[in-house]
Amino acid sequence: MLDFVCKDRYDLRDFVNLIAYLRSERGCPWDREQTHESIRRNVLEEAYEVCEAIDERDGDHLREELGDLLMQVIFHARMEAEQGHWNLDAVADEACRKLVHRHPHVFGGVNAETSDKVLDNWDAIKRADRAQDTVASAMDGVSRAMPALWRADKIQHKAAKLGFDWPTVGGAMDKVREETEELQEGIDAGDLENIREELGDLLFSTVNVARFYKLDCEELLHAACEKFVRRFRYLEEGASREGKRLEDMSLAEMEVIYQRARHDLEGKEPVEVKL
Repeated sequence: MLDFVCKDRYDLRDFVNLIAYLRSERGCPWDREQTHESIRRNVLEEAYEVCEAIDERDGDHLREELGDLLMQVIFHARMEAEQGHWNLDAVADEACRKLVHRHPHVFGGVNAETSDKVLDNWDAIKRADRAQDTVASAMDGVSRAMPALWRADKIQHKAAKLGFDWPTVGGAMDKVREETEELQEGIDAGDLENIREELGDLLFSTVNVARFYKLDCEELLHAACEKFVRRFRYLEEGASREGKRLEDMSLAEMEVIYQRARHDLEGKEPVEVKL
């Protein structure tokens, strides 16, 4: 019968045993009810919280979030072990075998003196392992569960390696303008299907511009979100100082304060917006 002993300090094996105990009849009803599908989103949420801790440069927070992410790994492995399929040791075994296999410059006779050469070798081995004999098949291998902006970047990067790329960022910017015009045509025609398609093309094209400067579009969009929140907070506070509520103000009135935020928060000159 499974048991778990509480102590002052735990190690990884304790962690594995704790998840097993929580899943047992003596454990927690909620934990017992979970499936791979029911906690799928938890993996993503915990991974993003790890990234947030990294961005904060907070080591203590990072330790906590890594523990939460590790719990998801152990939890999924435990569910498979209960079905008699495989356990956490099998996960570790496969991961180690893969790392050894994909580091022939460390464990074999392959030379790779630069990190770029290491990545080239890694990609070649990965394609061979997955029987991806074409670039298109390698593109298919980019996870569809990945954030769309990251997926677009990885797909474009694979195409660029074969030379299917604009020679300069100017070509990429021309494509952005072209897609913007086509989107406007769809808007003018009131064609929702065309609008949907052209918006997607425009987003894909903007990723291409960022890639020329080795910029992460996910990070850029997060930064834009933070900037908007800062400006909107200024807008709310500005309205409050004037004794007004946003819901009682016109869009033109709100825009005046919003543009003031550009100047006061970021030193940018307000722009005239035609409403």
